[in-house]
Amino acid sequence: MCCDEETYGGSAKTPVTFNENGDAPGRYDIFQYQITNDSAEYKVIGHWTDQLHLNMGIMQWVSGDSSVPTSVCSMPCQTGERKKVVKGVPCCWHCERCEGYHYQANEFMCQLCPYEQRPDNNRTGCQPIPIIKLEWHSAWAVVPVFIAILGIIATTFVIITFIRYNDTPIVRASGREMSYVLLTGIFLCYVTTFPMIAAPGVAVCSFRRLFLGLGMCFSYAALLTKTNRIHRIFEQGKRSVAAPRFISPASQLFITFSLISVQLMGVLVWFIADPPHTFVDYGEQRTQDPENARGVLKCDISDLSLICSLGYSILLMVTCTVYAIKTRGVPETFNEAKPIGFTMYTTCIIWLAFIPIFFGTAQSAERMYIQTTTLTMSLSLSASVSLGMLYMPKVYIIIFHPEQNVPKRKRSFKAIVTAATMSSKLSQLASERPNGEVKTELCESVDNSSEYSSHFFLILL
Repeated sequence: MCCDEETYGGSAKTPVTFNENGDAPGRYDIFQYQITNDSAEYKVIGHWTDQLHLNMGIMQWVSGDSSVPTSVCSMPCQTGERKKVVKGVPCCWHCERCEGYHYQANEFMCQLCPYEQRPDNNRTGCQPIPIIKLEWHSAWAVVPVFIAILGIIATTFVIITFIRYNDTPIVRASGREMSYVLLTGIFLCYVTTFPMIAAPGVAVCSFRRLFLGLGMCFSYAALLTKTNRIHRIFEQGKRSVAAPRFISPASQLFITFSLISVQLMGVLVWFIADPPHTFVDYGEQRTQDPENARGVLKCDISDLSLICSLGYSILLMVTCTVYAIKTRGVPETFNEAKPIGFTMYTTCIIWLAFIPIFFGTAQSAERMYIQTTTLTMSLSLSASVSLGMLYMPKVYIIIFHPEQNVPKRKRSFKAIVTAATMSSKLSQLASERPNGEVKTELCESVDNSSEYSSHFFLILL
């Protein structure tokens, strides 16, 4: 054949056509199975002769819609979904949503957003994760700030009162020089709350490093020096009438500032080895739902650095507590051993409660808020204990009972020590000798101590 299709006249005078393969073209009737009220039957809805001819008006569909259904295997996927192609059928697929921190890179693939980003609302791209910090108006900050302000006001009032009545017996008996050092430490403990809550920056991070352990170091270095002095005085008095060395105010200040210098030296080395800077922690609040993900703006103070910064002050606190226990039997009228002891016992309880709360919330989404609040509250509470137990009773007497603010009878060093050890000696003799002998020896001890009454010097002031 010279052409693709030939046409001939048939006996019925109708054209007969053959294609290039010698086959006659197809002629088909198209039926649809339709259900009516009376019966169900196949009805002709069109035919095929070279092309499709359909009578859309008489067609029926289960949905009742007269429009022709789409003849596809799978519908297009929505925004944020990828096509998972059915194996062996490339035109068929399942739509899968890009989950978690993934976004739709193309119609067949989801990709993970960069670490500091999250998917946008339609998951067609990524957007930066919001950055947060502790706000001043937050409930986590309002309570510590309020307590710190009250503490600063109270400490300032005590300092002014002591300066105003600097030469009165109560102020002098408290050890003026050491009292001012201790009050400075208490003041710094309260002030530390503000850089801990302020928005992180190079300056704020520097103040955090400096003040974090400095206030506690001032406080407990002064208290340790006081308790150590009391302990040495009474231990020396049991052996000799001579006063021990390094109990003068100048010596006490030198010892205290030597202890404080260790903390300052450590902070200086920290500044040199690792200059202060800020960073954004995206892991702390990286929740499963990207909508709730937040980056936390922080200073570069790790938990290990925090432990090292506070560790020296806590060591001073524990050592001071040990000396407070050793001097607990000293007569209350001669020194501050008992108030210092109660202060240290209470402070130890506060910091023992701080440790599990602070480090036990390391995996919490609220870690930043809980740890900052816990740390600042612990500093303020420990400062409040020292202020309330050591200085508020003195201020009360100075202001409301000035008649009690008078010099007490001075006693010799040996007489003071004798009174301190009298009760323990009585107990020891009572276990060894009859009552009459105990009383006789005790009276002899008191008589012997009277020979030192001419040595009037105020050892404990």
